[in-house]
Amino acid sequence: MEDVKHRRRGHTRISRKNQATLPMEALRQAGLKPGDELRVEAAGAGRIVLVRAVDLIERHAGKAPGVYPPGYLDQLRDEWR
Repeated sequence: MEDVKHRRRGHTRISRKNQATLPMEALRQAGLKPGDELRVEAAGAGRIVLVRAVDLIERHAGKAPGVYPPGYLDQLRDEWR
């Protein structure tokens, strides 16, 4: 007969390799999905917080259109060559 381990819903265990499987419901509620990069922060004894890592360049790219006149940045790049 198979050894079936019963876990309480929403609980996990840290493996010998320091790995833990995150409960699907918690991930769904947090809006996290496979492939998301997370920053891990210690938040006191027995508490770890996972925060979605944000690419700051991607987050802010294109937020200030019209700051430079058309062609200005290309002109600057040409000066570097």
